[in-house]
Amino acid sequence: MIHGKHFLTPLVPALLLFLNSCAPSSTTAVLWTDRPEFALYAEYFNAAQGTYKIETRYFEEAARQLTGNNSSYPDIVAGSWLKSTATRSLFRPLDRLFKREKLSRESFYPPLLALGNIDGKQYLLPVAFNIPTLIFARDTGELLSNPFTLGLEELKALGKSYNVETNGVYSRMGFSPSWDDDFLFVSAVLAGASFREASPLTWDNDALERSLAYVESWIREANTDIQAEDDFSFKYFYDPPAKLVSSGRTLFFYMPSSDLFTLSPEQGANLDFRWIAGEDTIPISEDMVYYGIYRQSHAQKAAEAFTLWFFREETQRLFLENGKNKRLNETLFGIANGFSALRTVTEQVFPQFYPSLLGHMPPGSFLSPPNILPRNWTAMKERVILPYLHDRIRAAGRGDSLEGRLSDWSRLNRGL
Repeated sequence: MIHGKHFLTPLVPALLLFLNSCAPSSTTAVLWTDRPEFALYAEYFNAAQGTYKIETRYFEEAARQLTGNNSSYPDIVAGSWLKSTATRSLFRPLDRLFKREKLSRESFYPPLLALGNIDGKQYLLPVAFNIPTLIFARDTGELLSNPFTLGLEELKALGKSYNVETNGVYSRMGFSPSWDDDFLFVSAVLAGASFREASPLTWDNDALERSLAYVESWIREANTDIQAEDDFSFKYFYDPPAKLVSSGRTLFFYMPSSDLFTLSPEQGANLDFRWIAGEDTIPISEDMVYYGIYRQSHAQKAAEAFTLWFFREETQRLFLENGKNKRLNETLFGIANGFSALRTVTEQVFPQFYPSLLGHMPPGSFLSPPNILPRNWTAMKERVILPYLHDRIRAAGRGDSLEGRLSDWSRLNRGL
């Protein structure tokens, strides 16, 4: 028996009454997703009522699958990169679901909901998001000036003051931006690089150059040079990040929120964290999850029933309870491996299941969603942008351009 079945049974029929005026359609809706958690969510829905059924199909790149040559199509899609030019026209407006207070716009984080709005109509609903963090040993928390966020200048200063060096060899290093290429990307975003969809991609190159120059200066001023940093990481980074900071080998380490909140109790026992922030800005990771109903769905009533059920605080509380009871929260974070886009769920329910969030909740007004990005952004970022940032801080301005690398990659990977 699925835990929570009797709790949800009264909810679903009430939601289904709203759908009586819909045109007749199939009672089974097919959901395509790149988030395997949705198979569980569909199972809970199917068990909670007997009117409709959700079948899930997993695709590593659901957005790409949606634009391929398929013999069948979904009724619902939940995944990343759904607002690209190639996919955003494939969904139907969901505004009618906000009428009669069946869904509330005020329940969502406004910037996340706005990103799913196209030409004044709500085509996509936000599901989940992650934000970048810096972890550190709990007993060093008094060094930080803010209980919620940590900016780059303070990170640089604290990291430098923590260093222990003898004859150019470091036995303790506070922090380096070179330790994680994703941190280099976050730094560029905070500097205003503003990566966004074009043909295939555009960005503010001046801001990107400022970010790289800042990182290069940071490395020289705080940690001698990139060779000293690479020597340090080669010598000590056989341990995972949590152990490096808890042992005192480093002061900080970068970690996305989805990784932080799936650390084992032993790993996280002595850790604290702050959200990486610019001035009143916390950048949301680009792979945030959105949800839409396919415009040619043949199971509209079933799709809308699942939608109204899914985006309720009571439903998402059930997901978190089952995740804890079945120990799924040891490998998957929160809702669809992220914070919920429902503000009340993240701010009021999450701390009950993730106690370390108490007193650390990210300020909602700081959350800054990414720009619209191409559906092949993951491959583009991993194979072109991150390697470019990695190489640039080691070449101090020499070498080829990001434009050149991106052009070469796009020419060789036209099918992606």
